[in-house]
Amino acid sequence: MPPGRGGRGRAPRRRRLPPGRDPLRSPARIVVAFPVPADRAFDYLADPRNRPDWQSTLRAVADVRDDGAAWTDVTVVPGVRPRMRTTVSERPRRWVEQGHCGPFRARLELTFEPDAADPAACRVRAEFTVRGLGLGPAITAGSRATVAADLRRAAADVVRDRR
Repeated sequence: MPPGRGGRGRAPRRRRLPPGRDPLRSPARIVVAFPVPADRAFDYLADPRNRPDWQSTLRAVADVRDDGAAWTDVTVVPGVRPRMRTTVSERPRRWVEQGHCGPFRARLELTFEPDAADPAACRVRAEFTVRGLGLGPAITAGSRATVAADLRRAAADVVRDRR
């Protein structure tokens, strides 16, 4: 048999995942239970001044402007200071931020849903993507565990927050 037509010379078949199933081509999705109502979780997560308390990659936020709608993340990596802004704020249902740092762009969307089993609680669904230099999909996939841990920390911290 000629090469490429089956038998020994045949190239291996590539298995493709259905659209939306490739972890390197789709947003990371995370759901975390919060022990507070959606409006309280929304207020805590949407305020950039709270971010260093629960986001492990941040030392601080700077240049908070427009009543918290724009800011600069001061990360634990020296010199990396993404510019962030809120693009959607529909309290208490949905909040979206976008940011950029050099060639990279990131987007985080939080959706707040009441917990059917506990009216004093909610579920926060996070969907995020990073794009840039062809590394964005790998960064998105590699960041999933960190983002999930940060949101679990925020769920614990929001109970202590008295603002």
